[in-house]
Amino acid sequence: MNNSYNPWTYKPWWCQPWSILVTGITLISGTWWVTKIVWLTIIVALPVLAWMGLFLILWPQAMKQAYAEQQPTHETASPPSVDS
Repeated sequence: MNNSYNPWTYKPWWCQPWSILVTGITLISGTWWVTKIVWLTIIVALPVLAWMGLFLILWPQAMKQAYAEQQPTHETASPPSVDS
């Protein structure tokens, strides 16, 4: 697999790992800071953490795998022999 492929180079600034982390942490900590209610913070945190996991872990892996599958292999195939 080509290790030089970076799927983040194709995303805008607001969809970079740092912005996803900052947004998620802000939403979770902001909910706690404003309400101080544990169950409400958990209700907010669960989908936010799932969203972060999807876009920080699963999406980059899927893009790297798709990129690797599209790359041609460098194996040289022998031409088919013609028997007369």
